[in-house]
Amino acid sequence: MSAVTVIYALLFYTATSILVGGVAYKVFVYARTPQPLKIPTTPAPTTRTGVVWRILKEITVFESLFKSNKWIWLFGWVFHFALLLVLLRHLRYFTEPVWTWVALIQPFGIYAGFGMLIGLAGLWARRFLVDRVRYITNLSDHLMLALLAGIAASGLIMKYLTHTDIVALKAFFLGLILFEWQPLPTDFMLLVHLALVATLMIIFPISKLLHAPGVFFSPTRNQIDNPRERRHVAGWTAENAGKQTG
Repeated sequence: MSAVTVIYALLFYTATSILVGGVAYKVFVYARTPQPLKIPTTPAPTTRTGVVWRILKEITVFESLFKSNKWIWLFGWVFHFALLLVLLRHLRYFTEPVWTWVALIQPFGIYAGFGMLIGLAGLWARRFLVDRVRYITNLSDHLMLALLAGIAASGLIMKYLTHTDIVALKAFFLGLILFEWQPLPTDFMLLVHLALVATLMIIFPISKLLHAPGVFFSPTRNQIDNPRERRHVAGWTAENAGKQTG
């Protein structure tokens, strides 16, 4: 077994552990964080079903962003939808046999890589061209966008310029899942691509990308607009009141 295979195998075991453990911990923290105020952004739904529908629209079509700024919404939606297609396309490297629907989306997933770059270009441009966005932008924002762009660009380079042995690559990842390590191709662009992906996995739990699970815990989105019908009491407030009464 080559040193490259061992290094990347350990890297992806570590990155996966950090990603899963880090996101699970953050979700646990979000779930336990009290919501002391009733602050749904109006007009807001007055039923739990309406809240579910509102969140569904938020995570699928970015409703609030669409109402706020159409061109930012366009680039943001294109990037996220393209990213979803790319991720689903890559399931072929982790399944055997490949699921039928994964095989069917392969052509769309290829072109989605270009969609990712177009969306990222627009989102990155606003951090230079929009004054109020430029003011709150820091180095980490640029580095995150550069990382995502690097992942998309290196993937496209492998597809159209420097090809790699995808059969051996799939064997490597299936071997990681089954704990039966297989040799990893040592193409330079592949190693760069995988290193960038692992880096993204490691920093995801401590980055702004946590808005992905965070949207489900946003009180401006997940609260019912019923302050006149029911009194809103945060969990910790009720506990303290019970202690004081006792």
